[in-house]
Amino acid sequence: MFEQVLDPVGGSLGLSALCALLPLLTLFVLLGVLRMKAWQAGLIALAVSIVVAVAAFGMPVGQALLGATEGAAFGFFPIMWIVINAIWVYNLTVETGHFDVLRRSFEKVSPDLRIQAIIIAFCFGALLEALAGFGTPVAITVVMLMTLGFTPIKSAALALIANTAPVAFGALASPIVALATVTSGASDDPRLNLDDLGAMVGRQTPILAVIVPLILVYVADGRRGVRETWAPALAAGLSFGIAQFIASNYISVPLTDIVAALVAAATVVAVTRVTHPHRADAVTAGVGRTGAVGAGRGAGDGADGATVGTELGDRPGGQRAHDDRSPVGNRGDGPVHDSRSDVVKAYAPYLIIIVIFSIANISGVKAALAEEPWTYKFSWPGLHVYAPGASEPISFATFSFGWLSAAGTLLILAGIITAFVLRVPPGRALAALGRTYSELKWAILTVMAVLGLAYVMNLSGQTASLGAFLAGTGAFFAFLSPVLGWIGVGVTGSDTSANALFGALQVQTAARAGLDPLLLAAANSSGGVLGKMISPQNLAIAAAAVGMAGKEGELFRKVFGWSIVLLLLMCVIVVLQSTAVLGWMIPG
Repeated sequence: MFEQVLDPVGGSLGLSALCALLPLLTLFVLLGVLRMKAWQAGLIALAVSIVVAVAAFGMPVGQALLGATEGAAFGFFPIMWIVINAIWVYNLTVETGHFDVLRRSFEKVSPDLRIQAIIIAFCFGALLEALAGFGTPVAITVVMLMTLGFTPIKSAALALIANTAPVAFGALASPIVALATVTSGASDDPRLNLDDLGAMVGRQTPILAVIVPLILVYVADGRRGVRETWAPALAAGLSFGIAQFIASNYISVPLTDIVAALVAAATVVAVTRVTHPHRADAVTAGVGRTGAVGAGRGAGDGADGATVGTELGDRPGGQRAHDDRSPVGNRGDGPVHDSRSDVVKAYAPYLIIIVIFSIANISGVKAALAEEPWTYKFSWPGLHVYAPGASEPISFATFSFGWLSAAGTLLILAGIITAFVLRVPPGRALAALGRTYSELKWAILTVMAVLGLAYVMNLSGQTASLGAFLAGTGAFFAFLSPVLGWIGVGVTGSDTSANALFGALQVQTAARAGLDPLLLAAANSSGGVLGKMISPQNLAIAAAAVGMAGKEGELFRKVFGWSIVLLLLMCVIVVLQSTAVLGWMIPG
């Protein structure tokens, strides 16, 4: 048994908070300064958190190790369980060539490259973020943009900037799942659950969504791009934001980005047919359609920096070449005309996922799946941790194993149906699943290490000490709240990891500073999405995919300004939501 103490170091809250900061500083320095691989940095930081928990906070060694194992287990299930199976579904479409069919269908919407940038980087990127996250959208869309004719640097910048608004609900809301888990154990506020947190984030990130497509057309073609394509860009942003709000608040948090991405894509298609974009060659500066661009692997080492099934072949733009096994097949070097059947099959995996998750989120079905034998909740063996003066153990010590209701399990079902629809033999589908695990092995280890670190900090009282110390900033913490999330994602590359690190800190600080815990917990995730474009892992993915490995600094300079501008906007939104001006936006 272990009871937390907030000021164990010399009876000083300041010194205790400084000690509690050591694991985070270790992680940040190893990743941001020494550029160590994320899985290695995560394991070292985890070790430091255990040492601090035992030496400074008086936590028994056994309790600290048990806390780390529970966090690691949660990192794999349900977090990485979602990502692995989502990317497997995507890999099945690559295996059969239907992913290229999907790409070609996007190209037919409009000859204007700026409109194609919105559809691919923003709309389709959001769909990929919804299903997989963890670097997948950047690795895939950046190559697609190059095949259309954008320069490598512009392709990478577009992909990174677009990968913002959808991130909080990425990988079927994995960041919100992690946030709900760590915050519910750090506060008695009943609103700190998946649905209410998702609803609050859904009242922040849609504002970003309205702006992002306008930024994309500006990056693609400067002021002319905004002047000539503002209508479809604004339509994409507004429709995505509205759909994201409605889905997160009234439909399903895990399905939020899927709904928003499809609605935005349909809206852009409709608006484009009415407005008739100006010229197919509107984007001319530095753009050539020769296809002679560097091919690499969309790989990185962070939690979001796994090789995500984007093996690049020898074709122009680095896209994977079809093989003779593909039902879509090699069709020569001339124009490819996809049949209606192929197009339907290319969209089928995403429709299958929507149907399965829609059924699973029906109230009666959802309630049934939350009970035994479909979901088992049990106290983590041997783990007994109490908050100061509490009579019941901290809820972190309870593990929920929803083996059937988990989003990752539902994705397995979607993958099986997808394999049947795309006529992928069982052996080939299993081989693709095995490759997916191999490609993600370092990402799996990273996320498990970071979640282990978060659990040790939360259970030992390190997070509570930091929260008590930061509460001294009072109302100003509302402004700092998104910045914490931004820093967390900028360093770890993952909104999920940043929420695990800082979620409990946000709600504990909010309670002490007289602010709304739900608001600041959500702000951590909403601010975090803006650190995605500058994280070393995402920069490495984008640079490798466009053949600019080693030039991440150039890419960083291209997107850093946009990251700061959008972060300041989010800080203002959160401050206003913490006051009577926009306080009505917080769920009751």
